[in-house]
This record gives sequence, structure tokens and C-alpha cells, in this order.
Amino acid sequence: MKKAILTIAIAVMGFTAAFAQDSTKKIRRQMPTMTAEQRAEKVTSRLEKQLALTPDQKTKVYAVELENAKKMEAWRKADHSDRKDKMAERKTAMSEQKAKIDAILTADQKTKMEAFRTEAREKGEKMRKGFRRGDRSDKAPVVSNPPAQG
Repeated sequence: MKKAILTIAIAVMGFTAAFAQDSTKKIRRQMPTMTAEQRAEKVTSRLEKQLALTPDQKTKVYAVELENAKKMEAWRKADHSDRKDKMAERKTAMSEQKAKIDAILTADQKTKMEAFRTEAREKGEKMRKGFRRGDRSDKAPVVSNPPAQG
């Protein structure tokens, strides 16, 4: 009888430990696949709201964004060998796109756009910092067994 009770107690503890895992993990929502035109339209409408673009500026920004979206789509589908060259090529394309957009905007819109870019950069750095698990320089090390004071 004692063996049965002991066996049941061990089984209950085992099941408790097994089901104690956090099963409420967030399921990542699948991003909808968008065409280059849809991406360009989305970015253009966001910029129109943020920067109060004129209709002429909107068409020019849409053209630049469409060109960029098509390049990005081609890069996503391309072979991913020799990453360093492709990253350098992508950075130059991004800087060219930034220059084209800045040429279209007025001075006031440029300052707003630079503020948005700075905010996005900071947000990205914050997210990347959260993903780095090994980099704990901002927190004090945890000592599990501190030396005795005496």
C-alpha cells in the first residue's frame, strides 16, 4: 500500500512539473505577403499623413518607394551567397533612396523625416539590445552564493 501511494505521489509531482511549463507563449502572427505596389502605397500613405505631402510630392515619393520595393523584392528572392557584397550594395541603394526622398521634401518636411528616422533607429537599437542575451553590461552580475562576510 505504501509503494502504491509513493508511486502515485511521484507521478503527481512529475505531471505537475510537466504541466507547469508556460503554455501561453505568443504565437507570432504571420505577416501578410504584399506586392511591391502595396508596399510602396503603404509607405507613401504613411509619409503623406506624417509629412503632409502635396499630391505632386506623393506621386514622386510613390515612384521612389516602388522602385525601392521592387529592388528589395528581387534581393529577397536572390541567392544569399556572398552576403557582405550584397549588404554593401543594399546600403548604397538605401542611401540613394534616402537622397531621392530628401530631394522631394521641403525643409520642414526634411526635419520631420529626420526625427522619424532617428526615432526608428532608436527603436531598432532597443529591440536589437533586447534580443542579445549575452550582452548584460547594463545589469550587475548575479551572485548566487556570495562570500561570507566576517
